Order: sequence, then structure tokens, then C-alpha cells
Amino acid sequence: MPKTSYHTQLLPTLKKYFGYDTFRPQQEEIISAVLEKKDGLVIMPTGGGKSVCFQVPSLIFPKTTLVVSPLIALMKDQVDGCNANGIAAAYFNSSQSSEEQQEIISRVVQQDLKLLYVAPESMASLSNIINETYISCIAIDEAHCISSWGHDFRPSYQQLGFLKQQLPDTPIIALTATADKATRSDIVAQLGIPNAKQFITSFDRKNISLSVRPADGRVEQILNFIAKRPNSSGIIYCLSRKTTEQLVAKLKTKKINAEAYHAGLTFNERTKVQEDFIFDKTKIVCATIAFGMGIDKSNVRWVIHYNMPKNIEGYYQEIGRAGRDGVASNALLFHSYADVIQLRRFAEGASNEEVQIAKLERMKQFSEATTCRRKILLSYFGELLAENCGNCDVCKSPPQVFDGTIIAQKILSTVARVKENEAIGVLIDVLRGAKNASVLDKGLDQIKTYGIGQDISWKDWQHYIIQLINLGYAEIAFQHHNAIHLTEFSKNVLFHKAKVSLTKPIELVEQIGNPKEKTKKVKKEKRSSELFERLRLLRHKLALEENIPAYLIFSDATLQEIVDERPITDHDFIHISGVGNRKLEVYGADFMNEIKDFNQEKNSKKANTHKVTYELYQQGLSIDEISEKRNLKSTTIFSHIAKLYSEGKPINIYDFVSPSEVEEIKKAKVQLDSPPALKPYFDHFEAQIDYFKIRLALAVVEKEEQT
Repeated sequence: MPKTSYHTQLLPTLKKYFGYDTFRPQQEEIISAVLEKKDGLVIMPTGGGKSVCFQVPSLIFPKTTLVVSPLIALMKDQVDGCNANGIAAAYFNSSQSSEEQQEIISRVVQQDLKLLYVAPESMASLSNIINETYISCIAIDEAHCISSWGHDFRPSYQQLGFLKQQLPDTPIIALTATADKATRSDIVAQLGIPNAKQFITSFDRKNISLSVRPADGRVEQILNFIAKRPNSSGIIYCLSRKTTEQLVAKLKTKKINAEAYHAGLTFNERTKVQEDFIFDKTKIVCATIAFGMGIDKSNVRWVIHYNMPKNIEGYYQEIGRAGRDGVASNALLFHSYADVIQLRRFAEGASNEEVQIAKLERMKQFSEATTCRRKILLSYFGELLAENCGNCDVCKSPPQVFDGTIIAQKILSTVARVKENEAIGVLIDVLRGAKNASVLDKGLDQIKTYGIGQDISWKDWQHYIIQLINLGYAEIAFQHHNAIHLTEFSKNVLFHKAKVSLTKPIELVEQIGNPKEKTKKVKKEKRSSELFERLRLLRHKLALEENIPAYLIFSDATLQEIVDERPITDHDFIHISGVGNRKLEVYGADFMNEIKDFNQEKNSKKANTHKVTYELYQQGLSIDEISEKRNLKSTTIFSHIAKLYSEGKPINIYDFVSPSEVEEIKKAKVQLDSPPALKPYFDHFEAQIDYFKIRLALAVVEKEEQT
């Protein structure tokens, strides 16, 4: 298809169906390549807009775009999202009757279907239509699943290599949020698209705040975290089924709306948990890593890792399920050496054991880092960040560095004296002079360093030992029951007076925004939260009527823009980001009517509040007395007085501002060319006339001008 025949259609198509005026970085370039029938590999973070890269071409191509998606349970959600935007889409899988399947095939043949989602296991049933007579384009979603180098390998994906052989002139676009260099090479090789252009967008999800904490008391920490976000949706990832069940039980005792999701549940049970989460019936899901792939739920506000993930790719993809709408979100990771040990055991004996252990080591280094976490995360994917991000725990609470040579000497000397036979826990017990069985039964209370660290807490000793391991002064011998061993660097500290710099333990507290801006932000949120909540409830009502997730109507980001802009005409409403033609047609009137009702109520309320002030004024109360009685600032009461005077109420205005002050302000109004704000007047008089007097005097001047 010549470029000139489609290029002018791109932005109108984007606005009509998706409600956006501009493409995100690289989207237009990717779409153009697809429309030119070129193969492509797209590496784009979750929430970065991967779907648009094949959905827009599908609307321009004459035939159907086939989308291979890994999970049957997610296809309905993906198709509902397309239909909500006015795109003809369907899914094909084993859950459907033969009649339903035949109807879908007929729609493909009749060119009545723009997008068809299918799992790799169902491809054989579509053999009659998987050819260039009916298919314009093929999209392989979650493409990392095809590679054993990837973090979520699925053997069923490896059958997809036949597609290029069977449809050599049809463009194939493979998409994933996470793939390192080895995985990317494997994807294009196995799909038979070696010449595919690779599009790698920025991995930086600036809206996600990153935090890592030691796993001590993590349940209590999670409860505190959730308490600060009572109405937010979130996911908690756990390593085992048992942990998900136990954590849900603890959350429920605190009246927290949570459910577990793991492979031990039946298909119907898992589907129900997932649908309840998507439809906001369940706010929190405690899940194993199987949960969340392909979920387009845009209003997940946070992701917690109860256990450390086995690699950075998995961690990055999982935290990417938060804040897909670009709104501020949180990712909190708990880490412990118990997790490292367990994950290392999982990797032992695997065909790619060496790769898994190397990736686990990188994950561990990320968890224990004392430098900007986003820099580490992005560098893993080959992207360099020049400045610290300012939105991770390390940036917000930088660690304090000190001379830790003596502490290091005590630790390493103890390691040597226990003959490198003990793990971290026993070392700390020896240093602190513990009298438990693991120390006394082995006679470790007799060694020279026993009890030399009683002044340092158990937790802080653990912090220092882990740092020494990270710095290379010690190592964990996993094959010897996780005993701590010395290294070549240890000798420099013990025998050659080498200096060691350590960081002090820090309390990783949440910091939301700039403290200086907090008051301003709270005021703004208070003003908009009431309308946002009304529109959210309206969205929920409409979603129930249509039996679709609420975020498919409008994302939280779009809802917030509606609140900020308050459109009450079609022209203004269609200019909201995320509002396309169909959504204006189907939902516009309901939302605009709600905004009109809200504005009327607010205006009525304002009229009433002025009325109350006037009644108290008529009773002879002073400004201070009215202010105290109404629990409002005196400046607010004076603004009421000015308004009442302007409306013609019998207010003795000169009780509050003198005639001479009115004259001075009248002159200033001319000199300053009638500024709309009060500050220019305040500055003009060098702060010698109060704001409230300026407001009252202007009410007098403006009333004179009208007569």
C-alpha cells in the first residue's frame, strides 16, 4: 500500500477510535512500517501503547489482523476494549461453541472483522482462513513467551514459526514489554523474521515510584501501605500458593477486600477472581506470577512484591501493570536472603540453570542497591539515565556513607573464626553474644569475637553483612548450606588495613510529592475529588449496564482531565484525551449532564453560603464573629460581603473600607489597566492596603461604573 494512500488517515483514525490527538514515541513509525508490510519487533513498556501499533493498521487494512495472545481468559477483556472504541473485534478459542466459532470464521471471510484474537493452541482450528486471502497482518503479543531465554517461556508459542512460511508477504509484528538482547534475537529467529526492524522505546515509566524494603515485618508494612490507599486497586505477587492464601486471610481480618489467585484454583475460580478484579468488585489480588499478563486494567495504582522476583524482566513487567494510564502509581518490593536461596533452588537442575542464576544475581543486586534504582533498571535493558530519577526510595532518602572498616573487620574476623561454616544468622548471633542452641551447642561462645557487637542491632548487622557480600568482601556458598566465605578482598581488610565504606541503614518511608507543594496539592485535590467521585460512580453504573470493566469506558487519567476541564459541549468533550467518536456518542451526554448538575449545585451552594453570611450580618454580628460562627476565614467572609454589596444588598461597605482608600484603589485601577487579580494592587500599594480592603473597594468601584 503506497504511503500516500494511508499516511493522512493515521491521526484521524487515532482520534476517531482512541480519542488521542497525537501518537506516543515511535508508534507512528511502527504503524507506518506495518502498513508498508514490513516485519517488526516492538519492545515497549506495559502501558506504552503496544496495542495501538497493530490496532490502527487493522483499521486501515482491508482484511483481518490476527492477534496471537497467550491467555484465553484475557481475550474477552481485550475484545471488549476494542468494541468499546467502535472497532469490530472478536476472539476465537476453545470456550466457544462450534456455532460461535463458525460465525467468527464467516465474519473473517466476509471482511467484517478487523481484529481476531486467538491463542496459539487454537491456531489449527483456523487453518482454512490463515492465508493471505483473509489475513492482512499478524501480531504476536507477549512475544517473549516464544523464547526459553525469556522470563515466561511457553512451548505452545514455538509453533508460530509456520506463520511466515505460510504467509510470506504478510507483515508480522511481534510485541513484548520485556526482552533482553538474547531474547530479542531468539524471537526474530524462531518467528522466521530475521530482517524485522527492531523498535525499542524508552523503558522509563516515570509515573511509577520504586521502593525496596527488607522483608522484616512485611505484613504490617503492607497493611500500613494499603491503609493509605483505601480505594485503590493493587496486586501483591507472592512466590507460593500458600503465601497468597495466608496473606489474603490476614488482609480479610482487617476488612480489606482481597482474593487469592494461583494455579491450585480451578479454571472457573481463577476466571472469577480475575473478572472481579477487572470489574472493580475485588480491589486487591494476592497472586503468583501467573496473574496479570495481558490485563489492560488501567487503574491499578500499585504493585507489591511480597517476595523477590527471579529476574529483572519479570519484575519490570509485573510493576508495569500499575499506572498504565500514566497516573502516579507505586511499586514496592520486599527482599530477603531466604527468597534468594529459594529462587536459587528453583533454578537448580533447569536446562538454562546458568542463565537463571545469573539473572537472579542481577535481581539481587538491584534489590540491595544504594544508588538510583531506575538507573539500574533501565541500564539492564540498555538504556542510560543521565540524572537520578528522584522517584525511587534511594533518591528520596539517600543513604549515609561512613567509614565501616572496624565493623567490616569484626564481621570478617568472625567468619574466619567460625571456619567459614556458618550462615548470616549464626554470624549475627555470635557478634551479638546470643545464648541460643545454634551458638552454644557448637561452642561458638568461646571464640574471641563472641559478643563484640552487642551495641549494634540484629537487623543492622544483617544490613552490614549483606553490603560486604555486595562489595565482594565475602560471598555466600550456596552449595554449603549458605555459609559465608571469605574472598581475596577479605585479606586486604583483615591484614593490610584496607578501608571499607558502608552505608547506614535507613528507614524507607513513602514520600509523595514535594512537601512544599503538599498544601497546594491537597487543596486542589479537595476541589476536584467530589466531582471525580461522582463521575467515577457514573462510570461504574454505565459499566454495570454494559457488563464491561469501568476503565474501558474512560481511564482514570481521562476522568481526571474531564474533571479539570469540565466540558459541557460536544466540541469540548471530544477534545478530551481518550474520548473518541464512539465514546462521545455513547457516553458524552451522561457525563456532560452530570457536570452541569454538579456546577448548578455548586452555584446554588455558593448562593446559600452568601445568604447565611448575610443573615448573620443582619443580626449585627461582626466579621470576626461571623467567621467564628461559620468556621470560615475572615477573608472568605469579606469576599461574601463584597459579593452581597455587588448584588445590591444593603451593606454598610464603608464600615470596612474608608472612602479615601476606595479613591486610591480607583486611581490604581486605571493606572494598572484593570488587572483581574488582586496582587498587582497589593504590590502597587507596597502591602500597605490589605487584600480584603482591595476586594471591597473594587466592589464599590465596579458598582459605580455600572450605574
